Amino acid sequence: MLAMLGFLMIFVFMYLIMSNRVSALIALITVPIIFALIGGFAKDLGDMMLDGVTSIAPTGIMLLFAILYFGIMIDSGLFDPLITKILTVVKGDPLKIVVGTAVLTMAISLDGDGTTTYMITIAAMLPLYKRLGMNRLILAGVAMLGSGVMNIIPWGGPTARVLTSLKLETSEVFTPLIPAMIAGLIWVLAVAYYLGKKERKRLGIIELDHQPDAAASIELSPFKRPGLLWFNLLLTIGLMVALLTNLLPLPILFMTAFAVALMINYPNLKLQQERIAAHAGNALAVVSMVFAAGIFTGILSGTEMVGAMAHSLVSLIPESMGPHLPLITAITSMPFTFFMSNDAYYFGVLPIIAEAASAYGIDAAEIGRASLLGQPVHLLSPLVPSTYLLVGMAGVSFGDHQKFTLKWAIGTTVVMTIAALVIGIISL
Repeated sequence: MLAMLGFLMIFVFMYLIMSNRVSALIALITVPIIFALIGGFAKDLGDMMLDGVTSIAPTGIMLLFAILYFGIMIDSGLFDPLITKILTVVKGDPLKIVVGTAVLTMAISLDGDGTTTYMITIAAMLPLYKRLGMNRLILAGVAMLGSGVMNIIPWGGPTARVLTSLKLETSEVFTPLIPAMIAGLIWVLAVAYYLGKKERKRLGIIELDHQPDAAASIELSPFKRPGLLWFNLLLTIGLMVALLTNLLPLPILFMTAFAVALMINYPNLKLQQERIAAHAGNALAVVSMVFAAGIFTGILSGTEMVGAMAHSLVSLIPESMGPHLPLITAITSMPFTFFMSNDAYYFGVLPIIAEAASAYGIDAAEIGRASLLGQPVHLLSPLVPSTYLLVGMAGVSFGDHQKFTLKWAIGTTVVMTIAALVIGIISL
């Protein structure tokens, strides 16, 4: 009963946001409350919701100040030289811009943090998409596809969870997956090329040599601080280093960096208030959805729907399909990680699958590798906080982003799974 209630809740939620009948924010709050009441959990509902919000609070705070920080960096003109350089290289060609978006995402994703990847990629590329009138769903989609493949790196989160839950070494899980990841990255570049070609056909190649470029068009802005370019660059590099070395908790790092950036770039109180107000709308849209997602996950976990869903899905696997569990794991990792958090899947479901596979002589490492192949689809889940940051910064709706990106994300997993089978990373 609990499992059915959980699946129905997810289905109703997805239907509402993908059909644009209800905003993601409202659906995240109201849908789980309604289903929790239907399930008879009225008595504990408040505690569940509060637990969910509390658990996600550090992420919400971090995103709030991260948005404000990068907003200040954009206002001050930190990314203008990069934008000008990219414009010089791409020469107003949408195809080159989309492929460049994919390459930039892959490079930045090496830090293993999807939030940082989205913030830097969108901050750098969004002015170009706006300047040329390109579809911003492509920007958000390509950024997510690149991040989805790179999310498998050992310090990215999912792989670390596999290693911990199955007690394995990096060399057993991640190293064999590298060829499949390369295949996935090639697929992402191919998708970027295809989407870029469609944009080029729609818009043509804009002759930027005879028009003011993106940086020049905003040069007269009173908020530019060209004299502080090097300071802002060093501050941002220092922030990235601190993030990678875990010098301080992420929320504290972004709060501190934002305070320094605002104080140095805009010492005038009125200017400070104007810059905060300018980015408040974007920050509120993202952070409110993150806290709403906390209610969703709090109810999903507190009612134990997520555990019931996991066991019901595992029980659906026929015994005759046991020898094919690696392939089944790769395919089912898409819906599993979409419907539940990585923690719930890798610490709750994966050990059950690995135990079942051991009865057929299948190594746990093989199951662990297969379970990671669904990560490109996982990032489209409404339970992933960084996704709200992505759509918020890109200025697209969550539902539209899901509809646009889902088929390409599934394609990424399929390509990596086929590569893994051909190379022998997982068995058929």
